Order: sequence, then structure tokens, then C-alpha cells
Amino acid sequence: YFRTGFPNTTSCLLLCVLVSALETVTSKYGDTIEIPCNNGRVVEAEVTFVKWKYDKDGNILVKHRDQNATVSNDVNYKNRVSIKDFGLVITQVAMADQRTFTCMVVVEEDILEYPVQLAIYKVPSQPQITNLTTVMAIGKPTTLAQCHSEGANPAANITWFKNKTPLVTDGAAIKIITNVDVDEETGLSTTTSTLEYTAVKGDIDAKFTCQVQHIKSANMDSSPLVFTVNYPTEKVNLQVVSQGPFKEGDNVTLKCTADGNPPPSSYNFFINGEEKTVDSSMYTLTSVTRENTGEYKCSLVDNEDIVASIPITVEYLDVVLSSTGKIVKKLGESLEMTVDVKASGAPQTSWKKGNTKLNSLPKFHKLTYSDSGVYECIVSMAGLKKTQTFELVVEGSPVIKNLIKARGEGMTKVLKCAAEGFPKPTVQWSVNGSNVEGASEHGKVTYSLTIVPNGNLTVSCTVSNVLGSDIKSINVSALVEDVTMDKQDQKDEYSDQTILAVCIVVGLMLAVLAIGLAYWLYMKKFRQGSWKTGEKEDGSAEESKKLEENQSQKADV
Repeated sequence: YFRTGFPNTTSCLLLCVLVSALETVTSKYGDTIEIPCNNGRVVEAEVTFVKWKYDKDGNILVKHRDQNATVSNDVNYKNRVSIKDFGLVITQVAMADQRTFTCMVVVEEDILEYPVQLAIYKVPSQPQITNLTTVMAIGKPTTLAQCHSEGANPAANITWFKNKTPLVTDGAAIKIITNVDVDEETGLSTTTSTLEYTAVKGDIDAKFTCQVQHIKSANMDSSPLVFTVNYPTEKVNLQVVSQGPFKEGDNVTLKCTADGNPPPSSYNFFINGEEKTVDSSMYTLTSVTRENTGEYKCSLVDNEDIVASIPITVEYLDVVLSSTGKIVKKLGESLEMTVDVKASGAPQTSWKKGNTKLNSLPKFHKLTYSDSGVYECIVSMAGLKKTQTFELVVEGSPVIKNLIKARGEGMTKVLKCAAEGFPKPTVQWSVNGSNVEGASEHGKVTYSLTIVPNGNLTVSCTVSNVLGSDIKSINVSALVEDVTMDKQDQKDEYSDQTILAVCIVVGLMLAVLAIGLAYWLYMKKFRQGSWKTGEKEDGSAEESKKLEENQSQKADV
């Protein structure tokens, strides 16, 4: 402070001490601030008057004891200042108010001065992104964006981040340029930071942000920035979009892709050795055949050395039977079928007759009626299936296999004539009666005739078709001879077996006779050669006679 009447040296010393201990008051931009005089320790009863001024000669107002304050005509303050308890009140604080204000107090014969420094601050605005690019290329420096923050005091600081890691200028891949501009009217600062960045492939999907930092506020981050990273193609890939396996007649779609960004808009496809350039990544082979099996390629249009390939196999299956359709053969003939299969892989072959599965390819050394039917050859492989069929018809002249009689209801007799032949034979009976045709299966058919015999009858069954005929007869007696008839029926039924048994017995008897005769001749010769001189011939004659009698008895048996 200053006291009147002090020597100049003392006044200078005191002023220097006062300046070194200058008090500072801080205010927010635009607020109202009260600057105290001597920290409010001025006693009004001792004060003659108080004067506020700024800088050296800038008078603001004067307040005498027991009088109202008088405001100067200073255009900077005449409408914005007042005094309260000797303190200076300033409204709408601006950057121009950031200066030193002095409170001069006159007490009796002393003059005291209390200087105060007013500091103004303002929080910066949220970060704003401008001049934003969307694409950066690998290895090429690119100005990504500018980050602005306005209206600050002191000036704000801006830091760039990539994936939350701060970026620092390195003189190579990262270059950050920061500018601070002060508004002439408001005196507030605008900070602008420009990020220049050289991308690498790892920057795909990287998030860039800028952060505004200020001593009077919390850090403020911009929204994340994600850039498209362009890089050249190093590799292409060829794939089959369609689902395999592929058979003849299918459409097969190929797709070529590249690892570059942006991807190529056109590709070269090599189809059966022929180069085709298409403005798409897709190529479709329509209605393929077995000739389309092979290796397919795709490449970049401007660099055929970057190429990819893939093999494609078109599956095929050809089945040819030696005969198809309807096959007509004669009973007892032979038939051999062959099947020729041509396929791209290993086929599986199976056979069926009707609904019955066969174990192997059908072969017929001697055809029977039961061999007739529809045969089916099924060949399958890799989703393919081919079927070939043929119908076998076995024909033969009809043959009567059996003609029998049996008792019917009451006085009736039922005759049954069983025959084989195809086409189905017709029947004709030699007597009148009820003729009921039977079912035919595998060339076999049975016809029945019901009659009422009045005496002994001979009934004939005649069967015929376009290939020939057969006839067989049977004796039928009246009802009173049923017992005899039944025995005769049994005899007729088993006549074949009886003849076979008689033949076996006669054969055995002849064999025994031959053995006995051979033994007799042997013994006779042996005895003639072994009898010695002096033996009686009578004994030999008697023995021979006995032997002949024995042989004769065996023969009678």
C-alpha cells in the first residue's frame, strides 16, 4: 500500500512487496463477480472515501463516506459496475475484464491501495468433427478428420485416440496438427486438431475418437469414427455355391471372391479351358453333362497370376439290360440276362421279382411256369437311381398232372382235373355236369366237375390251349359201390407208388438168384478140382442134387 509523506525509496519497497503478493479472483465468463477491497477488512468509520480503478488511469467509481457511489463515464463499466461493502461488483464478466483492479482507500491522512487480479475462464464446447473422410488406403497418408472445440479460456487441448490408445505424432504414420485461434470480439479460443494417418490392414474396424481436455471441465470424447480401409487383392477363392453331388442336367453355380477391399467388380472364369470375363462374382453352368467334369478356375481381370481353382465332378449312371419289355419263352428253355452299367463311381445293383428281393442276377437254365413275372433291376450311386424292367412269360402245351374223384354232398361225386400250361388252358368234360373253372397261378389250373352217377361211368378231362392239348380219363361207379370205389380210388391214387415198389422187390430177387447161381458154380468147380483118387462119386452126386433142390426152392420163392 502507499502512505503519503513516505520517502520514495520506502514507497518503492512497499509497492514491490505488494505486487509480489497480488491477490487473484477467478470468475466464469458471463457471470457476475464481486471483487473485495482488502478482503473485506475495510472499516467504514475510518474511511474518508474509496476509489476503484483499473490499470493505471482507468477510473471506475468513487464512494465518499455517507454518500452514494459515483460511477465514471468509462464505456467499459458505466453500466456494469456497482459497489457493495467497498467491494467492486461487475456483471456480465467478459474477457476484457481479465485485468488488475485496484481499491484505493483514504483514511485520515493515509492512502492505502489493494490491487486484485481478475482471471476469467470458460469451458470449451463439445468436440465437433469436420472434414471427415470415409476411406483410407493402406500405405497412403490420409487426412481422416478435424476436431474442433470452441469458446474456451484458457484454450482447450485435443488428443486423438485409436481403440482408446492415444495417438502421438511420430513423423511417419501419424501426423497431428493443432491450431488455436482467438476470437477478436470475445477473446475466447477455438482449438482445431487435424489427424493425418497412414493405415495398415489391422486398422479394419478400428475406432478413432478425439478428446477435448480443459482445466475447468471433465474430458469430452467425440463419437467413434470407423473408416473403410482399402487394400489390394492378394488372394482369390473359388467355391461352388450349388449343393452337390451333381448329376447330368443340373445347374452348377460358381462364386469367385477376393480378399481385397473394395472387391473386384468383375472376374475371369476359365470354363473348359475357355476364358470368360463376367461383371459379377458368379458364373452358372447350365444343364451340365459328364463332359463338364474337370477343373475350373477364376482370376482377377487385371492380374491372372492371382488365381484359384476347384474340381467339379458330374455324376452319371447308364444302365442297359440285354432284353427289356415282354420276353416270351417256352417251358424248359434257358434264359440268361446281362446288365451293362456305366457310372462315374461305384454303383450298387439289386434285383426284384414283383415285391420279392432276389439275391443276384436272375439266370434260368430250365424255365418253369413259376419263373414268369415282372423283374426289376435297380442301380443306384451318389444320389442317382436307374431302374430297368422286363416281363418274363413262360408258355407251354397243357399237361394234366392229376385227375381224381372224391365224395361230394349227398349222392354227388366231385371230379378234379389239375393241369399245367400257359396260356391258360380250357377244359372239356366228356359227361354233363356243373363245370366250375378254377384259379390259375404260375401256369397251374384246377377244374372241378360235380356229377350224380347212376352206374359205372368213364369220365374224360380234356385241356387245351393254342400250343396243344392233353386228355385223361377216370372210372366213376354208382353210390352203392362206394366202398369198392373208394378202395379203387386209393389204388388209382397210389398206382404209381405200387409199381415202383414191385419193381424194387423183383430186382432184389433177381440179384439174390444171381448170387446163388454164382456161388453154386464156384463150389462145383472147387470140389471137382479138389477131390482125390479113391473118393466116391456117389457122394458128389448126392450133394449136387441137394444143391439143385435148394436153388430150385429159392427160385420158387
